[in-house]
Amino acid sequence: MKEYSSIMNRRDFMGAAAAAMAFTIVPSYVLGVNGKTPPSDKLNAAGIGVGGKGAGDIRALGDSNIVAMCDVDLERASWSFGEFKKAKKYTDFRRMLEKEGKNIDIVTISTPDHTHAVAAMACMEMGKGVYVQKPLSHDVFEARKLAEAARKYKVATQMGNQGHSDEGIRLVKEWIADGAIGKVTKVHCWTNRPVWPQGMKKRPSRTPVVPNTLSWDLWLGTAPYRPYHPDYMPSSWRGWWDFGTGVMGDMGCHIFDPVFWGLDLGHPTSIDAQASGNSDESAPKSSKVTYQFPARGDMPAVEVIWYDGGNMPERPKELEAGRRMGDSDGGCLFEGDKGKLMCGCYGKGVRIIPETKMKEYKRPAKTIARSKGHYVDWLEACKGGKPASSNFDYAGPLTEVVLLANIALRAGEKIEWDGPNMRVTNVPEANAYVRRLYRGGWNL
Repeated sequence: MKEYSSIMNRRDFMGAAAAAMAFTIVPSYVLGVNGKTPPSDKLNAAGIGVGGKGAGDIRALGDSNIVAMCDVDLERASWSFGEFKKAKKYTDFRRMLEKEGKNIDIVTISTPDHTHAVAAMACMEMGKGVYVQKPLSHDVFEARKLAEAARKYKVATQMGNQGHSDEGIRLVKEWIADGAIGKVTKVHCWTNRPVWPQGMKKRPSRTPVVPNTLSWDLWLGTAPYRPYHPDYMPSSWRGWWDFGTGVMGDMGCHIFDPVFWGLDLGHPTSIDAQASGNSDESAPKSSKVTYQFPARGDMPAVEVIWYDGGNMPERPKELEAGRRMGDSDGGCLFEGDKGKLMCGCYGKGVRIIPETKMKEYKRPAKTIARSKGHYVDWLEACKGGKPASSNFDYAGPLTEVVLLANIALRAGEKIEWDGPNMRVTNVPEANAYVRRLYRGGWNL
């Protein structure tokens, strides 16, 4: 397999690819009888990042034809490369799109956070449906632009926060709308993460030899150059600011999801973060982040408090002795003026507490459409069906809110947020974290 390690300017790349894509901007899968796509039609799929989580994403595509795969780490991708032997193999996703674009309908993107946006944007500009692992992007600006691009190019999208397709999150939203605990004014969210290194204050000093199975320059992608070290990858990148988004990016899109959706949240007005072990290089060992959201319609203003790294909210007196708060990954506690509701990660195990009140509660009718499955819904959307539940119109704003915590953490003080204009109003220097600078040769 030929390796492609050169850095190409995105504008040059798109110009070079335009001619090849002229007849495939309308993907083949949308062409059916009377404009309707037969459900049995197979999609031609490609994967960008096919080791680790990416291997699972590729395998979840049902009977789609896997026609191309890309990964900068040949060793980590070896299982996927071996499983789908007929797929064309690449190390540079831009080369893959240039060479195979006419054969590709949809793409899964399962790279480290710092490469999500440039890969997704390149695919959407070529009319491809995209499934992007959470968080949707590395910074707030990227999340906003990806949501705008999805609408512009009219492509089917889905973010990989699979809990959004589960039953629990729907029950949370339906019960809150039903007034099960009255008007919600405070929510606590927590997780057991990080379970990877965070709190590093400096980079590794020694510089090992780059493995001959790794294209290090391509792995760095948009990030500033630094020498290779195994402390960064394949699995420890999440805690380094240049590559990952820490606990918030990893678990925020899961645990914050029922809160964001269930309370119809939009832009917060302020974010105040406290941390232990924070630095310019790395996300902190632990944090507590307090968001303030304004009133929405008949919903009052609400305070949402996030805890990680061992921090936890006070145990509610309504919770019976011996009962766990949330589940092994974390959870949410909603405080209303008529009671409290608790769930685990993804909205699982949602219950009114204490259990006596849960048993007294008459559950409302199910008013929200149920999911066939997170991948299935996206695949059906790609065939002309209704939009997937965590498409970028939803996932973009959710990601923005989650990543605002990182801006407050890095600023080191409370920030006031102007959401429509994407601007920190009280700490001007914090705006440098709203949109990061890309390394030369990379553009969104």
